[in-house]
Amino acid sequence: MNEPYSPATPRPMSSTSPSTMKMLMGFLAVFIVAQTIGTVLFCLYLHMKMDKMEEVLNLNEDYIFLRKDRGASKEQPKFEMQRGHEHEHPHSMRKNETPVAVEKRQPIAVHLAGQNSSRRVSVLEWKTTMYGPTSNNVISYQEGKLKVKEAGLYYIYSQVSFCSMEATLAPFTLYIYLHLPMEEDRLLLKGFDTHRTSTSSCEPQSIREGGVFELREGDMVFVNVTDSTRVNYKQGITYFGIFKL
Repeated sequence: MNEPYSPATPRPMSSTSPSTMKMLMGFLAVFIVAQTIGTVLFCLYLHMKMDKMEEVLNLNEDYIFLRKDRGASKEQPKFEMQRGHEHEHPHSMRKNETPVAVEKRQPIAVHLAGQNSSRRVSVLEWKTTMYGPTSNNVISYQEGKLKVKEAGLYYIYSQVSFCSMEATLAPFTLYIYLHLPMEEDRLLLKGFDTHRTSTSSCEPQSIREGGVFELREGDMVFVNVTDSTRVNYKQGITYFGIFKL
């Protein structure tokens, strides 16, 4: 006899019990709370540590400042005493200096203006000016020449103003020579101008030369031109000078 077929009854799905879920949720909540408390405590500790370090740094800066202040207060009386001593004896550092040493502290220079001459000369002549330096013990003037009494480097310069005329063919030339008594004079500087005018009247032109030279004790320098009768001697345009570097 055949029995009727009955389908198998499905097995019910297993599910987590409510007690297990409660334990899991409780553990998670405790972990979150503990993590939060730990983070807060760490932040408080870090903040306290930084405050303590800042306090130590401030104390260190105050200590350094006090040390400097005490050192300055100790040095100030000595400085004031020294200043008072210098004020009382202003020439104590110079009382043993010789006239030569005093002269060396001052600029060594001579600046001269052209001396008018109606005749033709081989060496231009010069005169002192109101504002140019002329008085010192190292450079002297002798018959148109400047003589140095101390060896060294010197800057030598000269400017000569002259008349340029229509009939002039040869260039006007300026020479600065080193005078050597026992041999031929040595040329130091040279400048020339070939400008010519279209009229017969005098048209002023200027030539200027300058340079640095090593001079020996007793050396002499002077200025010469191709035609001294054409030199213009108006104030400030013809001059000759030298100064020690």
